[in-house]
Amino acid sequence: MKHARQLVFVVALLALTPALAAPAGAQILPLPEASPHAVATGTLGLTEVTVDYHSPGVKGRKIWGGLVPWDAVWRAGANENTVITFSHPVSIEGHSLPAGSYGLHMIPTEGDWTVIFSRNHGSWGSFSYDEKEDALRVTVTPKPGSPEEWLRYGFTDLTDRSATAYLAWEKLQVPFEIETDTPAIVLQTARDQLRSTPGFFWRDWFRAANWVLQNNGDDPQAIEQAIEWADTSIQREARFPNLRLKAQLLAKLDRDPEEQESLMARAAEVATEPEMNALGYQHLQAGETEKAVEVFRANLERHPDSWNCHDSLAEGLAAAGRKQEAVANYKKALEMAPETQTPRIEGLLEKLEAD
Repeated sequence: MKHARQLVFVVALLALTPALAAPAGAQILPLPEASPHAVATGTLGLTEVTVDYHSPGVKGRKIWGGLVPWDAVWRAGANENTVITFSHPVSIEGHSLPAGSYGLHMIPTEGDWTVIFSRNHGSWGSFSYDEKEDALRVTVTPKPGSPEEWLRYGFTDLTDRSATAYLAWEKLQVPFEIETDTPAIVLQTARDQLRSTPGFFWRDWFRAANWVLQNNGDDPQAIEQAIEWADTSIQREARFPNLRLKAQLLAKLDRDPEEQESLMARAAEVATEPEMNALGYQHLQAGETEKAVEVFRANLERHPDSWNCHDSLAEGLAAAGRKQEAVANYKKALEMAPETQTPRIEGLLEKLEAD
């Protein structure tokens, strides 16, 4: 009879179970997680790196060699896989890794650790980890860190080409180096994007070519590509920036001095007053005082009613040691300048006349 009564109780309990379950489509009551969800992100040039993880706490427990055993694959976080995602190809500790998302696991030891990037990133923790699914394994050396109650990922030493990612927990930090070929990525991204809407406008072709000059100017092949982009920019609309840029790119390759001169002459013809003024100051900062004076004078000839052109020419003449001409132009600028500029120009005149 006893067994019969137990059977009846179990059957009745099973019958009640659907009634106790949440209705289909109902939301589960949100409650704080023991290991909260967290995300760490870093950007290397155009490459975005994201670590999506759950953060366990120390909570007075022994972590290393205790809660996290030595010499066993560990999920490097809590709950589901810790997932690391790279928007472009990278290298980890000098080893190539394609763009994509990876399950991030680690094998802690009392010495060096193994950091694992698994092609399976959708599992729960490391319980179903399979070494055959490894995309990459690297060996790293942990180092002492400041106390961290909650496991945390972060990035340090960020540049447009590299960063150090790290796991920090308890009093330990586990770093691994990430590098990416930003110049190659930028070139390919520009090629792709310029086939779309940006390709209709002179400015985007100019921006792509100018980035190469500023960041990849020692690569002849990249410069050749930039010259093509500068040509397209000029075809869209000939402007001071793109004409001057092509001249600079040709100069990088020591090519076509006559074309460089022609381009700069065209650039001067279409330049605005501020663009010519900026060019003059670039020559001045480079110590090319006579070139600066030439540019400032040409700008004044085109804009004779501009106090700023007189002011800039005076500065160039002073730098060239032509004191009397500088004084004359500062006085002309003083006659035309707004009151906010008067004290500065008067001070410059006093100094020149006192020397």
